[in-house]
Amino acid sequence: MVIGLLVAIVFLVPYLVMFLGSVKTRDEILSYDPSYLPKDGWQWDNYSAMWDTPETPLPYNLISTIVIALAATVLVLLVAVPAAYYTARFRFPGRLAFMGLVILTQMLQPAILTTGLVREMLLLDIGDTWLAMILINAAFNLAFATWMMHSFFAAVPKEVDEAAQLDGAGKFRTLFTVNLPLVWPGIVTAVIFTFVSAWNEFAASLVILTTAENQPLSVALTKFVGQYNTSWQFVFAISIVSIIPVVILFFFIEKRLVGGLAAGAVK
Repeated sequence: MVIGLLVAIVFLVPYLVMFLGSVKTRDEILSYDPSYLPKDGWQWDNYSAMWDTPETPLPYNLISTIVIALAATVLVLLVAVPAAYYTARFRFPGRLAFMGLVILTQMLQPAILTTGLVREMLLLDIGDTWLAMILINAAFNLAFATWMMHSFFAAVPKEVDEAAQLDGAGKFRTLFTVNLPLVWPGIVTAVIFTFVSAWNEFAASLVILTTAENQPLSVALTKFVGQYNTSWQFVFAISIVSIIPVVILFFFIEKRLVGGLAAGAVK
């Protein structure tokens, strides 16, 4: 208990420092006599002032981040769920090669493929669009989601499918009404991983999204860091705002994770 509390404090302290920095003035943050608590009063107006800064259209950046992350997550689930189920349940020619290719794609990251990705998006005439980043984020998270759910589907006895089919259920009904409730923990894990990864993606967004309104928060944040002047109070405030949706997602989906484990035991 004590060790767990100490570990939690170690991980939470940086977020506390970041929050306290978001309610200070820039001069106080850069002062030679820093303190953890604000000396010049709690600058709550930093959270309202950052939305009207000339550096970047922050409200559009937030919308862009939400749209890209949600759409990429949905696209990954639509592709990974049937792919994981099929590879776990059926043996087909080239199965091992396919799974090996899935692992290989996980080894590649957008940062090292930036040039190729930019050229590909331009050839598809979707450069500097949300669609480009949705496809990129989905592609680079698809491998993990497929492998994660593959292991969960493989753990479900095949007799469950056979019993459902004897009762007249087809393959799609067997997948969605019988197997999915049993693999909720794997789906939840894939959702969290994909959403967080797409939410925090930076390298490809920085190069592909050139219009300020289309850029996500991860790129917009860099606009407040200059060579000679950095608005640290806004950097901290935006960082706090950017982690709130992820915390909310985990708060709600954590119940589903526990429920999925219980459902798997009951089924």
